[in-house]
Amino acid sequence: MNGSLALLALQDDESGFWTLFKVGGFVLLSIALLFFLFVFLRYANLYIRSILTRAGVGLFDMIAMSLRRVSPAVIVNARVNLVQARIEGVDKRDLEAHFLAGGRVERVVRALIAADRAGLGLDFRTAAGIDLAGRDLLDAVKTSVTPKVIDCPNPASGKTEVAAVSKDGIQVLARARVTVRTNIARLVGGAGEETIIARVGEGIVSTIGSKDTHKDVLENPDDISKTVLARGLDAGTAYEIVSIDIADVDIGVNIGARLQADQAEADKRVAQALAEKRRAMAVAAEQEFKASVMDNRAKVVLAEAEVPKAMADALRSGNLGVMDQYRLRNIQSDTGMRDAIARGGEKPGGAGPDPSKQS
Repeated sequence: MNGSLALLALQDDESGFWTLFKVGGFVLLSIALLFFLFVFLRYANLYIRSILTRAGVGLFDMIAMSLRRVSPAVIVNARVNLVQARIEGVDKRDLEAHFLAGGRVERVVRALIAADRAGLGLDFRTAAGIDLAGRDLLDAVKTSVTPKVIDCPNPASGKTEVAAVSKDGIQVLARARVTVRTNIARLVGGAGEETIIARVGEGIVSTIGSKDTHKDVLENPDDISKTVLARGLDAGTAYEIVSIDIADVDIGVNIGARLQADQAEADKRVAQALAEKRRAMAVAAEQEFKASVMDNRAKVVLAEAEVPKAMADALRSGNLGVMDQYRLRNIQSDTGMRDAIARGGEKPGGAGPDPSKQS
């Protein structure tokens, strides 16, 4: 009796365990099914497009891309475009790597398709490198097919014409239009439009400067474009110069005459400065001479002041008599009268002409 009860209890436990196992399995299966439905509905559109176009991107690949933080829509769209354009050699791994590197996958794919249609022979590795270098690859491909025109000088810089001076001193103003085509092989590391504009401007200036007269430039403006184009100004740039056309040529000011006038004015100022310097030196020398004369006169006055003292000493010592003194004064008076007559009738001391002689 006890054994039967134990057997019944064991059978009840086993049936309860299997029931619990079945319920747990059903719940897990339901959760897995819901998860699969959620994932499938999320990527259903992309997955169906991938299957229909044979893009080669599976459902688990899309899930893995999401985990790697790669946009499945970008990769699937890129693969669909490449497959539809019949471009081979670019798989989803390459596209993912370029996306993770910060590249613009859509523009690279569009550029590859455009290059393939134009027969440029652009591969994905080169295209990805150009895109990661910061160049606009799609615009470069378009420029390779359809050349673009660059104004020289660039109007955005504030200048509308290149100014140059011919040998006769006349200023010539020229404006050029440069037609360029992108060189895909030199796009990475090649110089841009600014270099082309600078080189063309330099060529225009040197060509005009080599002309004897400005009339030669006006008669044959195409000589400028021919000379500049023959210099190979596109070396080391990302472009190939197709043509250089002179859009406009004008006459500016007479730089030679202006320079000569400025030089003459400068020479005049230098001469005036030298003359002023010489005048100042002459005035200084005159003042020195006047000071020297005044110094000598002072010495004469001092010497004349010693004469009365000497005469007084001579009178006291008996070396000079009274009559000798009178004769000396008479001689001085006679000398003063002769000096007055020689000066035109002025009295000694500069008192003016003698009235008795004016009558």
